[in-house]
Amino acid sequence: MSEQNNSFHYTYSSAQQKEVEEIRKKYVTAEISESKLEKLRKLDAGVTKKAAGVSLCVGIASLLILGLGMSLIMSEFGDGLGTALEWTIGLICGIVGMAGVIAAYPLYQQVLKRERKKAAPEILKLTEELREK
Repeated sequence: MSEQNNSFHYTYSSAQQKEVEEIRKKYVTAEISESKLEKLRKLDAGVTKKAAGVSLCVGIASLLILGLGMSLIMSEFGDGLGTALEWTIGLICGIVGMAGVIAAYPLYQQVLKRERKKAAPEILKLTEELREK
């Protein structure tokens, strides 16, 4: 007599396999599932995002200050203030605002340089590991 194999085998279709993998990814920790290339991309993006964020904050704040200065000079905003005082405050706000707008891009470059220096050891380590493969 021959022995019968009473086990049941079932294979999933490719669409079902994909769905199974997507569900599995939710429960696997990020450190385990994250590849070295993905980690490298995240590090690089984080450096530029921080520099852009700082630069945008300074630029937007400076534009608002510049706008305040322009409105003081060009309108009757400060009826209670003397015209000379209104112009003086508006001119100072305008100059400070322009200086901030002009300084936003050099600030971006400085923050980018500093953040690249911080992230360089880990990025270089990951790139060497990826080159060896």
